[in-house]
Amino acid sequence: MNGKQIIMAAGLFGALAVGLGAFGAHGLAAILAETGRTETFETAVKYHFYHTLAIFLIGVLKLVKPQWKSLAFATWCMIFGILIFSGSLYILSLSGITWWGAVTPLGGVGFILGWLGLFYSALKNDQIETN
Repeated sequence: MNGKQIIMAAGLFGALAVGLGAFGAHGLAAILAETGRTETFETAVKYHFYHTLAIFLIGVLKLVKPQWKSLAFATWCMIFGILIFSGSLYILSLSGITWWGAVTPLGGVGFILGWLGLFYSALKNDQIETN
């Protein structure tokens, strides 16, 4: 993925995070309160948003440092994390099917790998630039 594509993905994931957050707070508030899953849903939205912002910043970094090829790995890991971590929590919150909680940590691993991928990109590309 190039920087523009990464930023576009962040835009879509950001819009989705806002939409799901608003829908959860308003349209689903009664259901989430009844099932006791309001906090779970809010956790899903928070992590969704945090990692959307990270994807956006990776996109900006990719525009500045297009030679940092390993940023694509970090991006895909964070996308995986959003889909699996937040997605499983959204489903758990709405369905009450508790085994989705067992899937959530896989998304967390995706987030961790994404952050480590970002670390690796910086480490691997630590050459001193001269003007």
